[in-house]
Formats: sequence, C-alpha cells, structure tokens
Amino acid sequence: MFTSPPMEIRSVTATTHLNEPAVLKDAALLYRQLFNEQLYLVAYGRIYANDGAMTPGADGETPDGMSLERIREIIDDLRAERYRFTPARRVYIPKKNGAKRPLGLPAWSDKLVGEVIRLLLEAYYEPQFSDRSHGFRPGRGCHTALNEIASTWTGTTWLIEGDIADCFGSLDHEVILNILAEWIHDERFLGLIARMLRAGYLEDWIWHATRSGAPQGGVVSPILSNIYLDRFDKFVEEELIPAWTKGRIRRNNREYKNVTANIGYWSRKGDPERVAPLRRRQRSIPASDPRDPGYRRLRYTRYADDHLLGFVGTRAEAEQIKEEIAKFLHETLKLELSIEKTLITHARTKRARFLGYDIGTLHNDTKLTRGHRKVNGSVALEVPPEVVNSKCHLYQHDDGRAAIRGDLKNLSDYSIIAVYGAEYRGYVQYYQMAGNLNWLNKLRFAMERSMLSTLAAKHRRPPWRLRDRFKSTIETPYGTRRCFEASHTTPSGSVATARFGGIPLVRQRHTTIIDGRWPARQKRLLVKRLKTGICELCGSDRTITVHHVRRMSDLERYSTTNPPKWVADMRQYRRKTIIVCAHCHAAIHGGSSDS
Repeated sequence: MFTSPPMEIRSVTATTHLNEPAVLKDAALLYRQLFNEQLYLVAYGRIYANDGAMTPGADGETPDGMSLERIREIIDDLRAERYRFTPARRVYIPKKNGAKRPLGLPAWSDKLVGEVIRLLLEAYYEPQFSDRSHGFRPGRGCHTALNEIASTWTGTTWLIEGDIADCFGSLDHEVILNILAEWIHDERFLGLIARMLRAGYLEDWIWHATRSGAPQGGVVSPILSNIYLDRFDKFVEEELIPAWTKGRIRRNNREYKNVTANIGYWSRKGDPERVAPLRRRQRSIPASDPRDPGYRRLRYTRYADDHLLGFVGTRAEAEQIKEEIAKFLHETLKLELSIEKTLITHARTKRARFLGYDIGTLHNDTKLTRGHRKVNGSVALEVPPEVVNSKCHLYQHDDGRAAIRGDLKNLSDYSIIAVYGAEYRGYVQYYQMAGNLNWLNKLRFAMERSMLSTLAAKHRRPPWRLRDRFKSTIETPYGTRRCFEASHTTPSGSVATARFGGIPLVRQRHTTIIDGRWPARQKRLLVKRLKTGICELCGSDRTITVHHVRRMSDLERYSTTNPPKWVADMRQYRRKTIIVCAHCHAAIHGGSSDS
C-alpha cells in the first residue's frame, strides 16, 4: 500500500508508454487526485516520523493535533482552488567548508500537500528515470550508486567529479514548469506547483520572493530536482556516452606480445634462467595497449546534484567532456558547475571523492605476483582518512582526551550505550563497501573511550570500573567479538539490550542498504488507529486528533514509577503518537497528571 501509488494513479500510469509522453485524455484528471482522502493518509504515514516533522514552519503548525477533519479542510480548499502555500521559514545550517546552507522549513499543511504532490509526480516519472540516477528514489541510495561504480567501471583512467553550484536554489521555474507541461496537461495542477515554488520565504520575519529554485527542506524538492536533472541524464546517455565510446576491445600490446614470444622460445630451449626474468617483466606489462587511440569508454552515475564520470582516454579529452557538460547545463538547464568542486582526477595515482568515499583504480606493478597483478584496473572504494579523523574529533578533545557528552550524561545506561551503538553501527554500515574498512577501529576506540567517560561521569566512578561492568562478547559469523551491553526492562515486561561494538569490520562488496523510510507497518498502523476514531485514553469518539512527541527520549522526563497514563501507553508500545480526543489532548498539553 505504501510502496506503490494508489489504484487510481496506477490505472492512469498503466496506460502510458515509457517511450513517448503521456497524453492525458482528461485535462483535470491529475488535479482531481488531490481530492482523494486516502492519499493524504498515505502521505501522513510517510512523513509524520521524519526528523524534521515536528519542526514548526512560519505559522507554528506541527503534526501534533492532526486529524481527519484537518485533511478534509485541506481538500475543500484545494477543490475550491483557494489553498495557498505559506512562505517557508528560512534558517541556515553550517557546511563543511565553513559557509552556511539555507534551509527552508515549510508549514505542516504544506508538507502534507507537498508529499501528496510528490506521490503523484513519482507515479508518473519514476518509471522513466535513468538507471544511472540514484538519489531520492525508491529502492536506491548511495550504496546502489557505489555498487554500480565498483562493478562496472573497471579500467577507468580519469574521474570527472561534477557538482552543480547551488542546484536546489538555482532551478529555473520556467524550465521546470515547461518540463512538467510536456507530460502533465493539467493547468490547475501546474498552477498549484507554480504557486508552491513562488510562495517565498521568511527571514527575520521579512518576506522574500523566490524567483528560482526549490527550497532545501521542502518535500517536493527532491522529485522536482530529479525531473529537472533527468534532462542532464538523457544528454549524457544519448549524446556524450555514444560520442565518447568506441572500439570493442583494446589492441594487443606489442611489447607484451614480444616478451611472451621470448618466454615461449627459451622455454622450448630448456633455459629456465632466461625464462624467470622474462616472466617477471611480463607481469609488469599490460597485455593490451592502454594508449590505444581506437578504444574509449565513458561511464556515468548521479546522486542528486553530485555526478561522477569515469573515462578511458586522454586528459585533453576528459577536459573536453567537462566543457560539454558545463555548456549543456548553462544553455539548456541554466545551471552552473561549481568550479572548486568539479575536478578531473587521474584514477590510478589519485583518488576522487564521491558520496563520502575515496574512489580510484587499483594499479600495482611493484609486487610481481599473480595475486596482486590480477586486481589491476579494478575500482577501489576506500574510507577517506580525513573522514575517520573528523569523526574521531567528535568524541575527543584536541589534546586527545575522551569527550564527555553532557547531553547524554543524565540518561539511563541503556540509552547512553544505545546512542553510541547506533552511531557506530551507522558509520560501519555506510562504509562497509570500503576495502580499508578496518580503519574504523580507530573511530571505535575513540567512541568507546567517550562512552565510558560519559558513563563514569554519570556514576562518578573511574572509567575502568564501568568497562568491567558493561563489557561482554558476542558470537558472529567471523568469530567472537568484544562489545559493551546494557539491559533495560520495558513497561510490557520484555527485556531490551543495547549494544556498542561487536561488529566485524569485514568488507561487504555488494551491499543492499538503500535510502529508507519509516517501516511500512508503522505507517499502516498509525493510519488504521486514526481511522478507527476512538480515543486511546478515554474511549471517546468525538473530535479525534493525534498527539505527537518529537522523539521517544522526550518521555524520559516523566516519572518512571507513576507517569501519566498517556506517557505509560506510549512507553509500553514504543510509539511517538497516541490517538486522543480533544479533551484528552488539551489535558496533555495542560500538564494534567492523567487525562
């Protein structure tokens, strides 16, 4: 239900062909999908648990208090064409280079409508997107892009790192609307998207117009950027790759052929002393000609606004490809390549940075054994050393002392170990395709010291005593591993265990991690509870709403022995939501001990 578009959308898209634009027989068909209440419930189930869902926009509205009546009000406004998007509240978040990135915080109703629009656009456009596009797409993610590079880019000589300057903020509104109009012949739907793009933003409570771009933080921005940059994907696939790909195989290397003939000659003569140095020389020479002018290959992948091209050819030709890309982006899409981030790297001697990995081509002729020579030309994925060091600095001071995290010091032992364990597990899972994954041992050590120091500050005991208290071992497919564990008894009586460490740092060449969302079961369950229309505290069926908390740790500030009933229920079922009536909702916000 939640991984595919509703039946009404699927019935429309099933009649379209992937090789030609879809011509809608009814011009109002797409806009009428916005009147489908079930779509809003699907959208609500998808976005209510997002990290930023409880962050208010300019009007202060959040998912707290969401109800079926609010959905029906939005639908009525859309049916009468009086729905207006609220200007997004703009904040700035720091970037790695010291600059700041603008982030738009839309109102909650705008997020909900935006998710519905995203569902409709995804149903139409997702089947047509390029297989080389991996960002913000269902079933794809950073690892699918990296897996494609590692599996199919063998022999790459030059890596062209591409980055579009301020991509989200530079999307031309006229271009994106013209691209949408090729497929969508619904003026009301296009007008709604135009109003969304031009709603403006508030900075220091002063309204500013948005003449270009889609705000970072908007729900629809990722799908709009993919629709926009699909033109770039098609340009690379249909023009650049055919123009810069030629030759079936490389021609033979004459020097390698001569050495091989000499080995055969002296082998037949029975002279092993002459054969041995010839074999060592043979293993240091490529069998085919790496400079064959009749052989060229160009490969491409993209994640959001970052793209990477692998080229087999000369540096001058790689520069020409870069210029052709910059020209197309400027003239057709009105975008500019970032000069400081668009680099051409020699893959065999240096490393290019893409999606947080160092990428290059393996080449080693100094170790003249068959085991080393056979990997030459393979693509290497590595953890960047500076990434490991920068992550370590999050858990230690400049002088190397372990850092005590004050934000965790007052939590339970279980929560502290769970937080550190989740963070470390995230690092390992993201870099599990790296050949030098064992470098994360340095990070694990820094995190372990920080965790034990935080626990020591909480209990006012030396760290080594806490080490003895929580240390444990775990059996893995790769042997026994040391870890730290803490147990916690839930209100339902079950025992939960938090673990830090115990993860074998063994490379996984082909991983299946994709960009995920909240589990589908949780989405369906929330919608089902809301549609039931019964207060989960008092049993009333009048004016049913949903009470939200930002995170489960927000409930820890209440007593563990005699908490309010709504807190006890949310703890028992480990939910960030509870279905309540208006009276109980007011009592919760009024601080009543029991609703």
